[in-house]
Amino acid sequence: MLKPSPDRLQEEAASRQLVWRLLLAFGVGAYAAALGTRLLDPMMTLIGTDFSAEPRQTALLTTAFALPYALIQPVLGPIGDALGKRRVIGWSLMGLAIATLLCALAPSFWWLFAARILAGVTAGGTMPLTLAMFGDSVPLARRQVAISRLLMFTIAGQVSGGALAGVLAPLLGWRGVLALSALTALAGWIAARGGTREAPQPLQFTQSFRKTLAILGNPAARLLFGAVFIEGSLIFGLFPYLAPILSERGLGGTAEAGIAIACFGIGGFLYTLLAGLILRAVGQTGLIRLGAVSVAAGLLTVGLASHALLVPMGTVAMGFGFFAVHGSVQTRVTEIAPGARGSAVSLHAFWFFLGQSIGPPFFGVIAAPAGVLPAAMLCGAGILALGFYLARR
Repeated sequence: MLKPSPDRLQEEAASRQLVWRLLLAFGVGAYAAALGTRLLDPMMTLIGTDFSAEPRQTALLTTAFALPYALIQPVLGPIGDALGKRRVIGWSLMGLAIATLLCALAPSFWWLFAARILAGVTAGGTMPLTLAMFGDSVPLARRQVAISRLLMFTIAGQVSGGALAGVLAPLLGWRGVLALSALTALAGWIAARGGTREAPQPLQFTQSFRKTLAILGNPAARLLFGAVFIEGSLIFGLFPYLAPILSERGLGGTAEAGIAIACFGIGGFLYTLLAGLILRAVGQTGLIRLGAVSVAAGLLTVGLASHALLVPMGTVAMGFGFFAVHGSVQTRVTEIAPGARGSAVSLHAFWFFLGQSIGPPFFGVIAAPAGVLPAAMLCGAGILALGFYLARR
């Protein structure tokens, strides 16, 4: 068996060091953005009580974050490519800290709604551009594993978001939890300030628009963007309803919903730990199929749950499956437009968060007349169909 050459070993060591430097600089920011994404879901009942709002109204707070996150991507992607991804990420994290603090100070539901819109806009400049930076810096052969390491920070944000909200909300109130989230975003801004920044380029929106049209004209890009739109709408529509569902079934409330959402992140951690092993065993297509089956099984488990333990078991399966499918798609997205990677990854985030913004109203419309189980089964069937179609392509 041939041993790797000294040059090869040195190259691999340098690549690993680069990945760790990127993780240390941008991991906290990725954590902060993920923390804000799912933080309110377990606290919907508390917010509804404070502002006399119905569950279907408070669920719109998820849309208020996700839709602006999506809509700002066609703007932030070209800005990141022109002015420098590191610079725009830093600005976005500072904006996220301010917006989250405004959420904590909200005197009315609609103030909170407006502040969540601002939080979604600012969070939109964090993770997509960080992924694009990884695409610029890490060779394709090592990229999916490197991105899986970055996902550990986003997953940690989701895990602690659910856990913090569930555990601390009864002690600090939902406002106190949001204030802690604002401090985390500020810490991410501080971490991202170091390092060498890219030389700014002239910002030409006409040229950026042409690049966007060129990316959308790529059949592979349309397939990947459509896939993440479906993912977002079918997987994440359930979460804002978890606390009301648990309450109706006598299985718990805010704390239990927080645990269940945290378990979604734990499933993601399992993916990051096993991604390399599974990829070597069954390849990317096998990983996508396994992920789709896991999501569908998790949704069915939550839909059928008559015991409190079944809900977090279901969300663990959903988390593992989601990150298995989504991580594979993300890796491909970073390569569809190497010359405009920030724009490509931002368009990917646009479609993903557009799906997330549609998810809660979509789930609510189905669940209201038919019940939670049919809605969960329909979403699971859609993910299965998507996963097996992607694996064939």
